[in-house]
Amino acid sequence: MSSSAVKDFFVTYLMPEKCYEKIFVDFYWHAPCLKFVLNKVLGVWILLDAFLAQLLQLLKILWTGSAEGLSLPSVLLQLYAFSCPVVYAVANSFPLFAWAERLFTLSQTAAIVLLIFHYRGEALAGMFLLLGLGGVMFLVASYAAAAVISLIQSSSLAAVIGSKGLQTLTNYNNGHTGQLSTLSVLLSVLGSLGASLVSLQETSSSIESLSHVLSTCLSCVLLGQVLCYRSCTDTTQKEKKRA
Repeated sequence: MSSSAVKDFFVTYLMPEKCYEKIFVDFYWHAPCLKFVLNKVLGVWILLDAFLAQLLQLLKILWTGSAEGLSLPSVLLQLYAFSCPVVYAVANSFPLFAWAERLFTLSQTAAIVLLIFHYRGEALAGMFLLLGLGGVMFLVASYAAAAVISLIQSSSLAAVIGSKGLQTLTNYNNGHTGQLSTLSVLLSVLGSLGASLVSLQETSSSIESLSHVLSTCLSCVLLGQVLCYRSCTDTTQKEKKRA
């Protein structure tokens, strides 16, 4: 790859041209430029988590034909957490392009919930649950007071933390992680880490920053469980096939 192509890539996706000149031409580690690049990278991690983490989990469930090991309460909390920004955006009449990725993630999570019910033989109950949740979201977004909407939005991070905690506990009790996607958990680690670092830089609220750090720690625990329990999960699946 030529130096001009490298420059075009960095200037297009990572940094302004003046930062490229300072770092790669003058070899001067300009702190504001490095911070700018770091925030760009963290933003990519957060976007990857938002766009791909749930999709990879959904594809793994469909590929294996099983939702074993996934905690239903954990996924329901995820569903609530991803519903919060959608309700907030609709209530405040934000344009669709500003929150379309949230709706995309919410749809994937709803599909995961439906598949969990389906593989438990309770698909109809899952459909009614999702329809009920959709109705509640519409009513809240349309008629709830602004203070209620803000409270719902601020509770989404707590729901994410609770979701990860429940899945961690489920993995520990089961002694395996079932169909929990390794790539999905890895993206969750990167996304949570990115959100934590951005929060520590830009947010004055210590509670919010600590919440992001706690979310990152739980994501790391989940990743550790996936890696540690992988042999147990493989053994369990082989025994089921033999049976």
